[in-house]
Amino acid sequence: VGVKESHQMTIFRIIAAILHLGNLEIQGERDGEACSVSSEDEHLSKFCSLLGVEHSQMQHWLCHRK
Repeated sequence: VGVKESHQMTIFRIIAAILHLGNLEIQGERDGEACSVSSEDEHLSKFCSLLGVEHSQMQHWLCHRK
């Protein structure tokens, strides 16, 4: 396709992160009014390490709108 190998690895890392994000287990709370993600979730850990984002921040913002 003409994409440099370094760019391919970046694309693969982003795709892998998205796939891990899709495997997160989000638990509903208070009859669907709130949710939470376990800090022990291996997919969240992989997602954060692949994209270089902070684990606690991602765990928080996946469940908060603002």
